[in-house]
Amino acid sequence: MAKTIIFYRTTEGKCPVKEFLDSLSAKAAQKTTWVLSLIEELDIVPASYFKKLISTENIWECRIQSGSNAYRIFCFFDGSSVVVLTHGMIKKTQKTPQREIERAEAYRKDYSQRRVRK
Repeated sequence: MAKTIIFYRTTEGKCPVKEFLDSLSAKAAQKTTWVLSLIEELDIVPASYFKKLISTENIWECRIQSGSNAYRIFCFFDGSSVVVLTHGMIKKTQKTPQREIERAEAYRKDYSQRRVRK
């Protein structure tokens, strides 16, 4: 089953993931686009590219390796076929920073609350 990727927007209309994508080099952006297309097209995406973060409320990370840099884009599912991208980061340490996970969870919560009210 194909998935659809959408970008999370804050109540002010900011789009953190777009800002992150715009900051990438051409090569990293190309690799990121390729990984996102895998997520959209494959039923089972290899964990090397897409993985649920342990002990989170349904936060996933898109994992991109470009050269010596590791990039992460945080996301969550809306239903079974929509993947909502929240924000990204350049990963500098082995462990994903807790504050980035908390930020993704806050965005997920905000998205869910606003979606219910519509």
